Amino acid sequence: MANKKNDFYWNNYISAADTACLAADYLLECLREFDTEKMNEILLKMHEFEHKGDSLRHEMTEMLAKSFVTPIDREDMVELCQRLDHVIDCIEEVLQVIYINNVEIITDKAINFAEKICICTAKMKAMLTELPHFRKSEQLHQLIIDVNAAEEECDALYLQAAYSCRKNWDGKNPLDVIAWREIYSMLEECADACEDVADTVEAVVMKNT
Repeated sequence: MANKKNDFYWNNYISAADTACLAADYLLECLREFDTEKMNEILLKMHEFEHKGDSLRHEMTEMLAKSFVTPIDREDMVELCQRLDHVIDCIEEVLQVIYINNVEIITDKAINFAEKICICTAKMKAMLTELPHFRKSEQLHQLIIDVNAAEEECDALYLQAAYSCRKNWDGKNPLDVIAWREIYSMLEECADACEDVADTVEAVVMKNT
């Protein structure tokens, strides 16, 4: 029974990471084929990923509340669960910020950023797929580093993108500069959220090996 419960925990984390990957892929698709007339439909579909993430978090907390023994500290398991949910929330918020700011044309930098978010979430999923073997894994440390490296690439892109908002401003509507800085900041937050998951995993490994 204990092993089955452990499988539930690990599979829940992997499912959450997979949901984040699907949300990131959908974000990229939406930005590449951007259509303002479909924003309501787009937001509803993206919210399905967020709802799935919430459901996985609730399932995890319910199981933890009923379990006497857990594979790692209960507090660490809750934190990891919450950080995974935050990744999905951040991805959804990118589209929400685009909608709120009434954006009509997506920049190449935003598409490039979304591509890197897909890389971040994919590396995060690979890391969590290896997490069940954290006591013996020879790959997990490198996978944590891979997530951190992907986040650093996003940091560099954020600086370039945010700088370009003002540098390339056409002098017409200052709200455009404000809107895109907010969008780029939200995209960076997606990458930061993935790194937070990696940092939590790293702390779990250090405490339990």
